[in-house]
Amino acid sequence: MVCEATGADITEVAKAIGTDSRIGPKFLQASVGFGGSCFQKDLLNLVYISECLNLSEVAAYWQQVIDMNEYQKSRFAGKVVERLFNTITDKRIAMFGFAFKKNTGDTRESPAIYVSKYLLEEGAKLHIYDPKVEEKQIFFDLVTMMPTEDPEGVKELVKVHSDAYSAAKDAHAIVICTEWDEFTTLDYQKIYDSMLKPAFLFDGRKICDHEALVKIGFHVETIGKRVSRSPLLRGWASTTTSTF
Repeated sequence: MVCEATGADITEVAKAIGTDSRIGPKFLQASVGFGGSCFQKDLLNLVYISECLNLSEVAAYWQQVIDMNEYQKSRFAGKVVERLFNTITDKRIAMFGFAFKKNTGDTRESPAIYVSKYLLEEGAKLHIYDPKVEEKQIFFDLVTMMPTEDPEGVKELVKVHSDAYSAAKDAHAIVICTEWDEFTTLDYQKIYDSMLKPAFLFDGRKICDHEALVKIGFHVETIGKRVSRSPLLRGWASTTTSTF
């Protein structure tokens, strides 16, 4: 957040911190949030143990790590709504990635689940593509996350695709939630041409070539870095219509 406000690049900050051999460069890259079954569980165990030992300050410290992770997911999802002119009702949003990290079909505690829930509650229509997560798992996670909603109603708002190109067709925006290598090699000119305009891309894993995307015409938002606005977008903000 500090980097975005000041114009710094979180990648450069992480590289500098990573030169300290006591830390190393791993796990320093900014993202929409961590997931998986282990890390959060281990942190919660630390909170519990600290509280049992009457170490309230220590417990509060580790609880804050969890709280900040939840806030990061909320902040990222909220930015999608804000940048899409503060409404995503009936807007088609393509989500690239649903697993909590690349090279797995594991969705436990995946940030994509939270982001999906947030966007669905705001009225979006989600079109999801993940190379490994099965369709039944995606629907199970979303229905479980939204117990007060009609399961059939959730399914009407979500479509799972077999490739990224079909997911992005006629979309208002792309939201990248998993750092699959595939997403760095897609033909984004082809994707851009198939989308509604203005076309937005929200890179929650900071894996794409943002300057190249801006040159194509995308309006790009990412984590931990301020991206220059596409000149093709500047005229849209003052001429928004119901098609957006």
